Amino acid sequence: MYTKFNPTNMQIKTWSVQRTLDPLIAEVGSLVSEQPSAMKKGRSKRAYLLVENVIQATGNFIHKADEIVHENPEMRNELIESMNEVKRTGDEMAALSKEFADDPCSKSKREKMIIAARALLSSVTRLLMLADYVDVQLILKSIRLVENDLQQIHNAANQEELIQFYKQYGKDISTLSYHAQRRQQDLVDRNEQEALAAARATIKRSSMMLLTSAKTYLRHPEIPSSRENRDFVYNQLRDAVNTISSITQGHSEILQQDAALNTVGDLTRALNEFDRVVMIKPQKFNEQMVRPQLEEHLESIISGAALLADSLSTREERRERIVQECNAVRQALQELLDEYIRYSKKKSSEENVNEKIQSMQTKTRDLRKQLRKAAVDHVSDTFVATNIPLAALIDAARRGNIQLVEETAHVFMEHATKLIEVANIVCSMSDSIEGIKLVRLAAKHIETLSPQVISAARILAARSTSKVAQENLDVFRETWEKHVRLLTEAVDEITTIEDFLAISENHILEDINSCIQAMVEQNADRVDRTAGAIRGRADRVIDVVAAEMDKYEPGEYTETVLESIRILRDQIMPSFAERIKISIEILRMKSAQDDRKYELSEQELIEASSNVYHGIRDIRNSILMNPDLEWPSDDEEGFNDEIYAQSQASSHGPSVDSQQTDTEMYPGKNDNPSRDMMRRLPKEEREQIELQVEGFKKTKRDFEREVLKWDDRGNDIIVLAKKMCMIMMEMTDFTRGRGPLRTTMDVIHAAKMISECGSKLNKLAKDIAAQCVESQSKSDLAAYVDRITLYCHQLDITSKVKADVQNISGELIVSGLDSATSLITAAKNLMAAVVLTVKASYIASTKYRNKSGNKEPIVQWKMRLPEKKPLVLTDRQNDSDMRVRKGATKKRLEPLHVLSQFQN
Repeated sequence: MYTKFNPTNMQIKTWSVQRTLDPLIAEVGSLVSEQPSAMKKGRSKRAYLLVENVIQATGNFIHKADEIVHENPEMRNELIESMNEVKRTGDEMAALSKEFADDPCSKSKREKMIIAARALLSSVTRLLMLADYVDVQLILKSIRLVENDLQQIHNAANQEELIQFYKQYGKDISTLSYHAQRRQQDLVDRNEQEALAAARATIKRSSMMLLTSAKTYLRHPEIPSSRENRDFVYNQLRDAVNTISSITQGHSEILQQDAALNTVGDLTRALNEFDRVVMIKPQKFNEQMVRPQLEEHLESIISGAALLADSLSTREERRERIVQECNAVRQALQELLDEYIRYSKKKSSEENVNEKIQSMQTKTRDLRKQLRKAAVDHVSDTFVATNIPLAALIDAARRGNIQLVEETAHVFMEHATKLIEVANIVCSMSDSIEGIKLVRLAAKHIETLSPQVISAARILAARSTSKVAQENLDVFRETWEKHVRLLTEAVDEITTIEDFLAISENHILEDINSCIQAMVEQNADRVDRTAGAIRGRADRVIDVVAAEMDKYEPGEYTETVLESIRILRDQIMPSFAERIKISIEILRMKSAQDDRKYELSEQELIEASSNVYHGIRDIRNSILMNPDLEWPSDDEEGFNDEIYAQSQASSHGPSVDSQQTDTEMYPGKNDNPSRDMMRRLPKEEREQIELQVEGFKKTKRDFEREVLKWDDRGNDIIVLAKKMCMIMMEMTDFTRGRGPLRTTMDVIHAAKMISECGSKLNKLAKDIAAQCVESQSKSDLAAYVDRITLYCHQLDITSKVKADVQNISGELIVSGLDSATSLITAAKNLMAAVVLTVKASYIASTKYRNKSGNKEPIVQWKMRLPEKKPLVLTDRQNDSDMRVRKGATKKRLEPLHVLSQFQN
């Protein structure tokens, strides 16, 4: 497999050659440059010094090349020839450089030196590339050995030969993997790096399958499926080795096969392009050309949306919403075109055209949102309990039931096909190229591997007592499950956590309704089936949210989310599973005397199901407490008044009174009366509330700037300030008809919690003041603490007045605005007072503390460390089997730039 070195091919493919050439290029460039020096006069480098540097660099190259000659005698002639060329051009360059240094004003001498410099760089580049070619030959040598091992394994006549050949294969493949990894790290081209990483991953993944499939074929050659398994693995490994060989030799044709993986989703690309082309300058509008183009473009988008809407897993209501949004986009386009025509006839203004363009973009954004939610519908339905069809197939194979294997194989293939179809749907609605590539790669592996899993199951079904057939099926099962996990993680990466939780919450509510209905109909099998779906969706939510929290630095936010996960996983779901088990037993053994027991079980099942729903809602609410995420708008699906539940994961928990008033199982029209009425206030009053909220947000930004810069470890003042801020944010969200607080009793409970925190903050601040010397700062701190006491009392009063009005009149049409604005104003004033108290506490405890008493400071003031960032990028991001985070950076970080962020 030796390939002939082509001296005319001067393309640099590795960083090692590039980095080695850079110093010489810099030295030669300084010597021959005609640009004036940037250094101060009198400090320029002397020409003779530059010449000496060039001579020294050339000598180093020759010395290294001489070492390579002794290590690789098979390429001695080529290396010596290249070394001689470098020495000749180097000597010529040195001589001409000295002549030029003696007469720097001579133009002819400069030109001769430049020609010599180019010849030197060219010869050095050839030498370096020839040295790199030596590494290529080492890899090709390892490839030849591995190919020979694969052929021997393929032709093995018995088990003893197979084991012997496989041992040798293991040694040779380790050597090849080592060389390929080094080559991967050294390659300049990112696509070549990724292709090489994918080939290495295939080798690692398929090596064990090669052994088991070959052993199975030798043991059961009469079964056609055994040959299919062996040939499949053999061809995969051979293709992977060929990929390494092609990339090593610089053949880029292999990369063109995967070009389709690096594209944005079809629907997303079409929508992006449509948003771009509708923005036409009114002066350049031509109806005969533009109208057909835009209408055709839109119809292609609607055709793609129709395919998604007509899919089996798309809910009926979602399908109707997609149709509505498609019609709305059509109507908006016609209105925009009409406005362009009116402008061309000077019957409209450019402002009107811009308004129609904005309306058009709003409609396409709404359509995009519905399509994205439809895609998440599919994800929520399909990526739940993904191993069940495989488990059924394996169980049938172990029993030796060939007919049942064929039936379960059909179900398994339908399931695998559905996974691939949903993955493609999600890709069509994503614009993350890296994420899409991972999804498509994982889907491609599942597509090719699924038939082989069925073949392995058929082998075991035909020889149910065969140990090698069992081992072979286990290896194929583990590989398939690993790819499904990778596909699931990749799909999760290109879907937002907000969309997933909103859709999952609705689907769990549907399953709960079905479960209760089945209980009413006394259908035990349906109860069992729907309860399994509920458990599967809950486990999926737990896994997705836990993985999401891995992306954040530990803190109060992550602790709240993880606590809500723990409650659902460790308390609610075990209780629900136990209740389902009891209910099914009662249904299956029900007699005429068990009516009382049945009614009791039904009520307990309703309560357990309610807890599951509220647990999922609590997780979603705690996720949405992230200040970087926006709460869904009032018309957002999944956040209307019919599915909103109490947040047990809020910063202070639900009040007992509010729990007592929540007597209904399902959130319905009578649920959340207080918050629902706030959302149904007249538009003018809601606008005034929004104005008040904007003022609160400004104060909140001041709070974040002044308070969140401190580390809360060892500083109870910061802990209390953060807790008060979170509660005030929840109270403010309540006035807008959103957030975790459900009733006015929750608001009163929140106000009490703020008062308790205010009292603790008051005591801490007074203790700090007691340790201070008499100063203006001590007086300021006392004044700010008094403000906190006043505003806590005011917040407590406004929340109670709000409740009194609602309890007496039953509506907020008249008094709702005053109550809401008073509550927001009181919260804003309290937050401002907390900010001032934190500032004053810092000054008093660090600048004016009385040190004569030798008392330890009450709190520790330490700046919060910035988020951790990698100083060195590892090779993990090049491995196609590794997860890619949404927040993963794509640009190279300079260490000095990163370190500069830690200053001050």
